[in-house]
Parts: sequence; structure tokens; C-alpha cells
Amino acid sequence: MNNPKMKLTEMVRVVTLGLLLLLPLASEAQQLLTLDSCRAMALRNNKQMGVAKMKQELSAYSRKAARAKYLPHVNAMGGYLWTSKEMSILNDDQKEALSNMGTNTTAKLQNALSPLTSALPAATQAKMAEDMSAFAGTLNQVGTGIVDGFRTDTRNMMAGAVMVTQPVFMGGAIVAANKIADLNEEMAANSLEMKRQGTLYNIDQAYWQVVSLRHKQILAESYVALVKKLKSDVQKMVDKGVATKGDGLNVSVRVNEAEMALTQVQDGLVLSKMLLCQLCGLPVDTDITLVDENSESNLMSPVSSVSSTSSMTGELRPELKVLQNTVDLSRQTTNVLKAGNLPQVLLTGGYAISNPNTFNGFEKKFGGVWNVGVMVRVPVWNWGDVKNKVRASKVATAMANLEMDEARELIELQVKQSNFKVTEAQKKLTMALSNVANADENLRMANLAFKEGTASLTTVMEAQTAWNQAQSQKIDAEIGVKLSEVELQKALGTLQ
Repeated sequence: MNNPKMKLTEMVRVVTLGLLLLLPLASEAQQLLTLDSCRAMALRNNKQMGVAKMKQELSAYSRKAARAKYLPHVNAMGGYLWTSKEMSILNDDQKEALSNMGTNTTAKLQNALSPLTSALPAATQAKMAEDMSAFAGTLNQVGTGIVDGFRTDTRNMMAGAVMVTQPVFMGGAIVAANKIADLNEEMAANSLEMKRQGTLYNIDQAYWQVVSLRHKQILAESYVALVKKLKSDVQKMVDKGVATKGDGLNVSVRVNEAEMALTQVQDGLVLSKMLLCQLCGLPVDTDITLVDENSESNLMSPVSSVSSTSSMTGELRPELKVLQNTVDLSRQTTNVLKAGNLPQVLLTGGYAISNPNTFNGFEKKFGGVWNVGVMVRVPVWNWGDVKNKVRASKVATAMANLEMDEARELIELQVKQSNFKVTEAQKKLTMALSNVANADENLRMANLAFKEGTASLTTVMEAQTAWNQAQSQKIDAEIGVKLSEVELQKALGTLQ
């Protein structure tokens, strides 16, 4: 008969072995991330960054297209036309006259010579009549040939040409268009940098928020363990009759509050990690661990010096550069509009062919000719259309200048505020470290006095609460220093 205890032992071994085999898989599923890796993933997966890069690529192609306007352009054209009637240089009466030229001429000669030929012998008259008839036929053939020579046969016409045009002077429109293309490319680069810095700022905020909550979770767990230890000591005192049951209930309430605070921190940590995963382009349920979560040394690392940049006014901000690009674009748009009132000169050249052609009479075959020319366009009167457009463009430029000046003032204010926040955060960190040292000593003395019976339970709980608040404030101060530095770098436009 099988022993149930042996079966149970065997099942425990199998389950334990399975858990041991699954541990490496669990560790592989969990991702260990640094701040740099989070930044890299965020920059790689951010949709707005992708759009900004595409706009930059689009601007580069537009710039290349604008450069092509300086160069000669070659166009080839061809066509075919069928008409129900052909064009005729001679009218019907002229055609009939030429075709019967011999007959009409001999008839007039015979009428003119009839008084002279009537006295001639009959044989001679017959011979002359025969010669006249032959001469009339010959002239009729010549006339018919002339009529056929003037025939155009334009019912089926084919033509083609290759044309080369070279702008010589377009009123400055091409130069302004190229400058606009350059400015658009520069604006796209500045917009990309603005998106990049905004992405880095958001990822830094989310990263240090997770680190802060993780440290607060560790603190909350330590505080729960601390109050549970006190509850255990008080319960022993209650059992011995040294403490009252009310003291035990007070400590139990404090334990429940600590556990509730721990639960809130844990929930906040989960939500913060979900936000960080979303910014990094990871599934929100990805199990991630940050390098700085359990590292106290990184939080206590020396603060980077920002005093050397405190005198800067944020001129490196990509927002200001984009506004400056807007002003420059408006000015170049004005130059393009001004070109509408200036003369334009083009050189043209090419080769044209047609069938039928008229280069050697009317021939039913292809014939071509080279050509070179100059085209000049001079605006004379447009009822003030261009003039009013130029005025409107100048007003738009003035508006853009005002907006840029206002933005510069706001950025200068933001830089000063951010610099003040850095100084304030450093002061808070110094005071928080001092408070932690005092809270540690206060808790140690309260515990010692409570053990010796010279301090009440309330004093110990107050010391524990003060210690927990001091540790929490220290974490907030440490994270505040790092976030204030990031905010100052973003305000200065130097966030890398």
C-alpha cells in the first residue's frame, strides 16, 4: 500500500524543481533599464519624433528642388492634328486659271493672229493649230504643277520640339525661394530638436518618478516593519500587564495606517511604471526594473554645477530658433512678392520639327530648324495687387517679430525661475539630510527611553512618524534636485 506521506513529499519535490526551472525564465522576462536606455527607446519609438524626422526629410527634398530652379530646363513636346480640310494658299479661281493656263493663252493668241493666218494656206493653218494645241497642253501641265506645288496637305499634321529655357533674372524670386527652402530645412531641424528635448524631459520626469516611488516603497516597508516591531513589544507588555490594552489598540491603528500607505505607494509605483513603459514604446504591462531603484548612491551623487549657465538667457532654446525661422521666412516671402513688380528675363533655345514642313516649299516629310531667343516680361499695371500683398507680408513679419520678443522674455523668466528652483532644491536637500540625522537620533533616544520606562508609547510613535516623514522628505529632496536640473537644462535648451 502506497504511503500518502511519500506521495506528498514527491509532489513537493516536483513543484520545487519546476519553480527552480522557471526562475531563469522570470529573470529573463524582467527588463533592467537605465536612464540612457529609456531615453534611447523613447527617442526611437516616439511617434512625434518620427513625424518631425519625416518633415526634415521633406524639407531636404524641397531644398534640392529649389536649387534646380537656377539650372536650365529641357522640355520635349510633340503632337498630332487631323483636320477635315487642308489649308489652301490658292483659291479655286486661281487654281482653275493656272490649270487652264495653256488653253486660255492659246485661245487669246489664236484670236489675235486670226486676221494674219486667214490668208495662209490651209496646210500651214492646220500645222499652226496643231502646234498651238501642243503648246497649250504643255502650259496646262506647268500650271497644274504650280497648283500641286502650292498644295499644303495639312489634314494630317505632326510637330515636335525640344526647348531649353535658362532663367537670367526673375526679380530675385528664385534666390528668395532658395532661401525659403533653406529656412524650412533649418526649421524642421529645430522642430526635431524641440521634440527631442521634450521627449527627454518627459522620460526623465517619468524615470525619476518611478525611482522616487520605489524608494518610498522601500521606506514604507521599513516603516511597516518598524511599527510591527513596536506592536509586538507592546503586546508583550500588555500580556505582562505593564501596558494597557488601549496602548495596543493605538499601535494596531498605526500599523494599519502604515500598511495602507504602503499599498498606496505600491499602486502608484505600478501606474508610474506603466507610464514609463508607454513613453519608452514598450507594452504597458512589461515587467521592468530600473537601475536606480535600489541604488542609494545615485540619489546621493554630487549635483552637477549649473552656476556657469545661470547667466544664459535661453538663446539656445529650439523654440526661439523656430520663431526666428518664422521671421526670416516671412521676410523672404516679402521678397518673392516684390519680384512680381520686377522684369523677368529668360533665354530660350531648341530644335523644332514638323510634317509637312515649309523649309523647302511644302514637303510631306519631317523638317526641322534650330532657334535661339530671349524672352522679357515687364509688369506694367496690376491695380496695386503686388503692392498690397507686399504690405500684408511686412505686417506678418512685424507680428512674427513681436511674438519672438515675447517668447524671449518668457524664456528668460523661465530660466531664472528654473535656476532658482535648482538652488532651492539643493537647500531643501541639505535641510532634509540634517532632518534625517536628527530624526534617527530622536528615534534612537525614544526607543532607549521607552525600554527604560522613562518615555511613553506616544513619544515612540511620534518619533517613528517624524523619522518616516524625514526619510520621505529626503527622497523628495533628492529627486527634486535631479528634476530641477533637468528643468533648467530644458529651459536653457541644453538638454542632451
